[in-house]
Amino acid sequence: MDLVPALEEPLKSVLGPPTAKVMAEHLGLHTVGDLLHHYPRRYEERGQLTHLADLPMDEHVTVVAQVADARLHTFASAKAPRGKGQRLEVTITDGSGRLQLVFFGNGVHKPHKELLPGTRALFAGKVSVFNRRLQLAHPAYELLRDPGDTGDAVETWAGALIPIYPATAKLESWKIGKAVQTVLPSAQEALDPLPDTLRQGRGLVSLPEALLKIHRPHTKADIADARARLKWDEAFVLQVALARRRHADGQLPAVPRRPRPDGLLTAFDDRLPFTLTEGQREVTEEIFDDLATEHPMHRLLQGEVGSGKTLVALRAMLAVVDAGGQAAMLAPTEVLAQQHHRSVVEMMGDLAEGGMLGGTEHATKVVLLTGSMGAAARRQALLDLVTGEAGIVIGTHALIEDKVAFHDLGLVVVDEQHRFGVEQRDALRGKGKQPPHLLVMTATPIPRTVAMTVFGDLETSVLDQLPAGRSPIASHVVPAADKPHFLSRAWERVREEVAGGHQAYVVCPRIGDEEDDPRGSRKKPAEDEDGKRPPLAVLDVADQLAKGPLQGLRIEVLHGRMPPDDKDAVMRRFAAGDTDVLVATTVIEVGVNVPNATAMVIMDADRFGVSQLHQLRGRVGRGSAPGLCLLVTEVPEAADARRRLGAVASTLDGFELSRIDLEQRREGDVLGQAQSGARSSLRVLAVIEDEEVIAEARQEATAIVAADPELAALPGLRTALAALLDEEREQYLEKG
Repeated sequence: MDLVPALEEPLKSVLGPPTAKVMAEHLGLHTVGDLLHHYPRRYEERGQLTHLADLPMDEHVTVVAQVADARLHTFASAKAPRGKGQRLEVTITDGSGRLQLVFFGNGVHKPHKELLPGTRALFAGKVSVFNRRLQLAHPAYELLRDPGDTGDAVETWAGALIPIYPATAKLESWKIGKAVQTVLPSAQEALDPLPDTLRQGRGLVSLPEALLKIHRPHTKADIADARARLKWDEAFVLQVALARRRHADGQLPAVPRRPRPDGLLTAFDDRLPFTLTEGQREVTEEIFDDLATEHPMHRLLQGEVGSGKTLVALRAMLAVVDAGGQAAMLAPTEVLAQQHHRSVVEMMGDLAEGGMLGGTEHATKVVLLTGSMGAAARRQALLDLVTGEAGIVIGTHALIEDKVAFHDLGLVVVDEQHRFGVEQRDALRGKGKQPPHLLVMTATPIPRTVAMTVFGDLETSVLDQLPAGRSPIASHVVPAADKPHFLSRAWERVREEVAGGHQAYVVCPRIGDEEDDPRGSRKKPAEDEDGKRPPLAVLDVADQLAKGPLQGLRIEVLHGRMPPDDKDAVMRRFAAGDTDVLVATTVIEVGVNVPNATAMVIMDADRFGVSQLHQLRGRVGRGSAPGLCLLVTEVPEAADARRRLGAVASTLDGFELSRIDLEQRREGDVLGQAQSGARSSLRVLAVIEDEEVIAEARQEATAIVAADPELAALPGLRTALAALLDEEREQYLEKG
């Protein structure tokens, strides 16, 4: 029987089934290799204490601190009516701040004996507040004995630097540390994914040495060496995966699509009522150059909200129709698909009436295809696509379905890339007789390094100029709890905008219907369990506004669970100016274009992400009148969420905001979504901080793949790649 390689050994055969089960269920660790790549989050120095004032609320933490005092109280309770209930209160300190530990019942005896004043220990638990003081209830702890003591703890914690691991309530950091100690000898057998020349040329330590130093460092220099090496692994393996994808795509044939002179595109351009911005012209050149080649274009078009991406994409689609092909635009929601369809038809006028009376000679047909269309309309749309009658189709996921066939698909435009995985992109591209060209659009600006890491298989074009005539948007935070009169003023501002002939949006995080708030059972939404009120709901807020501060205005609601025809009718009425105030969920986040809407009030703004707030705000100020965006929140001024809102209010630069967003969130969620739902696999690489490493890794990866696409000479790299892509596929299937 073949021996299992040391790093693929299941943890249950090394650590025993109970520990292995907790590691698998709570930390996603299954093999010795997984555990070796579960790196410490930070390190505590044996002689130094954790700064207690900075502990995050409601998070599981591990701290090194000293016992200041311990008091045992007795009290009467239902379980101990004769005053025999016991509570041990231990105060720990870092020399300046204090934190209270509380133990109850039979759990007081051991800590009462062990946690004597002056004792130092590692404490782990969830930080909460009781009587306005920070506390850990029933924390786990591990005493830090003096090196002179004997015993197990000395062995484990003999180093001056104590690794603190990402842990869970079921498995404390020091227990993970002991498990790592058990498997650490296997690190010697780790296969190195980096080619020797690359590793030596950059002065990086070997992988076994890096694993040893990250888990058991003797000095801070050891940690720096290990992290520098492991960052390279992560950046390089990811870039090799993307470089191989680019290489494979570059081998595919595609039909060059050059617009014919005096065709549909020329006719369209001749009737544009404005001139293109410099940025739009440059980006269009890049796209047209790609369309003219014999390999499929793979381009990411990212631009600010309102920078005119849709126009650039439409001109590319018209160029392909001119060249005898068809173009498909994939949108993430029905509202957005209908919106795009409407605006494309409006922009094209009679050029969108191919085959109809009144259409011009260059005209083509523009069809819509969504899941909720009636059978007859759907049949007609499918027929128009397969015969080639329709040059342009705009639709949702319905476009990916098996029964959708094209006459000659030449270009796929994907809007809002972060909502679609690589697999969905590929499914639509598979509809062409030869691979069609691909243009991916996103209105969430992404810093260049993130784009290189997430969309490394795409070339990037950026639109950062706003068209002339766009108005500035003023943004303000409205602290409703501290200053209720600010909220009253917000509603007055909405009334003023409506009185001036304009319209407004009010955005809420929740719908508030039976499905997300089962009031029938009087069950409160989940947030209530923490004493936090549930997020505000569209239906409730619309009702309160109609009876209160916005009484007399024409108010309508819009949310994702409305029937598609109703949604469309509401949007049409709002676009026509028949509605004053639209109270909606984030269904209006992208693509909705009503130039007369000048004000937006976002309720519970702290419950939205930075890029989402930026997207929402981009719905106002789309005409000649200035826009106003009010971010309403009840969170206190000191909270992180308030700082985030302050950042959104202070700048309209989406690229700047996306950097702030990434620095605050872990980039794993950003990277994960794009790589078809994969876990980011980034444990030490931070895409914002490590821009240089990513750029250099991309160069090295491109060169290596060009010389050896199959990586025949690099077995360690092949293994690392298989692990990354395997995990990706597995997770994608789980989610899908």
